[in-house]
Amino acid sequence: MSAADAHLAWAQARRVLLLRLDGLGDVLMSTPAMAAVRESLPLASLTLLTSPAGAALAPHLPWLDRVLAYDAPWVKSGADAQAARGTVQDEADQAMLQVLRRERFDAAIIFSACTQSALPAALLCRLAGIPLCLAHAREQVYGLLSDRRPESDVLGPAMRHEVQRQLDLVASVGLHTSQVRLRFEVLAADAVRMAGRLADAGLPTGRPYVLLHPGASAPSRRYPPRAFAAAAARLRADEAGGGPAVVACAGPGEGGLLQQLGAAMPRPPVLLDGPPSLGELGALIAGARVLVANNSGPMHLAAALGTPVVTLYALTNPQHTPGQVSARVLNREVPCRDCLQSTCPEGHQRCLAGVLPEEVVQAARELLVEAAP
Repeated sequence: MSAADAHLAWAQARRVLLLRLDGLGDVLMSTPAMAAVRESLPLASLTLLTSPAGAALAPHLPWLDRVLAYDAPWVKSGADAQAARGTVQDEADQAMLQVLRRERFDAAIIFSACTQSALPAALLCRLAGIPLCLAHAREQVYGLLSDRRPESDVLGPAMRHEVQRQLDLVASVGLHTSQVRLRFEVLAADAVRMAGRLADAGLPTGRPYVLLHPGASAPSRRYPPRAFAAAAARLRADEAGGGPAVVACAGPGEGGLLQQLGAAMPRPPVLLDGPPSLGELGALIAGARVLVANNSGPMHLAAALGTPVVTLYALTNPQHTPGQVSARVLNREVPCRDCLQSTCPEGHQRCLAGVLPEEVVQAARELLVEAAP
C-alpha cells in the first residue's frame, strides 16, 4: 500500500483501538500520539486497551470514548498478575478476544517500547478481524500488520524519546497533533479532596510547597532513602528563610519509605494520612511548585501538568526522561547503563547513589527561582 493510500484508509477509520498494555507512565507518554489520533480523526470512536494500572487513567483522559483493562501475558505486569492469581490465562485471553470481535474495529494502533515485540498484540488484532493495524516491528510480519514501521531504535543515549517514538508512529499514517505535551486532566472533585487532606495534614491554605515522592515500582529506580532524606532536610530548613513548605507522599505499599524519610529528618515533612488516589495525586502535583521524584508515574504526571520536576533518573532506560516541562535530570554515568533491570544487577546502584543530596537541593532551588511568580 502506498503512503497516499495508507493515509486515505486511516482517514476513513471510524472505530479505532489504541493498545498500550504496560504501565501507567507508558500510557501517559503515549497520550500525545493518542491525541494526534483524536485530532486527526474527530469523527472516530477511540477505545484504549491497556493494563489495569493504565486503566486507572480513564477519568483523566476524557477524549477517549472507552477504556478496557487487560492483563496481557506477553507484558511483564500481565505475566506477574497471572502468576499471582494462579488462574488460567487462556480464559481471560479468549474473553478479551470476544470483546474485540464484538466491537468490529476498523483500525488498531499498537504502542510499544523498542525492547518489546508488538507481534502478540498484532496477532490479537488479527484474530479480532481488525483490517488496519499499525505498529513498529523488527521482525518480518508478512500479513500480520497492514502498516509496519521498521524498528529503528537501539537502546542507548541517542535513541528517540518514548513520546517522539509514538508520535512518529502515528504520523506515518497521516495522524498529527500541534500539542506534543502529555495529557492528564485534574478533576475538580479530586482537587477539593486534596485541598482538604493537605489542610488536615497541617499545611496552611495557600502555602506554597515542594512535593517529595521517594517511591518507584522498581528498586533500581529509587534514590537511596538516606540520601533522599538528607536532601529533604535541607529543603525543610529553607522554610525558615521563607522557602516553600515540604510535603511528602508515596504510593500504595510505600509507607515504609515515608517512615524512613521522616525518621532521618530533624523535622519531618508534611505527610498525608495514607496514599492519595491517582486523581488526588494529580491534584497534589499540579499544586506543587516543584516535584522531586524518581523515574516513576508521578514524574510523568508532572510533565503532563506542567509542574517543574527534579528527577533522580536511574540509567536503566534512556527513553523516559520528563519532556515539555522544566526539569533537572540527575544521575551518574556508569558503564552498566541501559540494563533494563528492576534490581541493580551490579548491586551498587551507582547511577543514582553517586548523586549527592546537595545536588538535589540545588536543582530544586534553581527550579523554584525559574518558576517564581
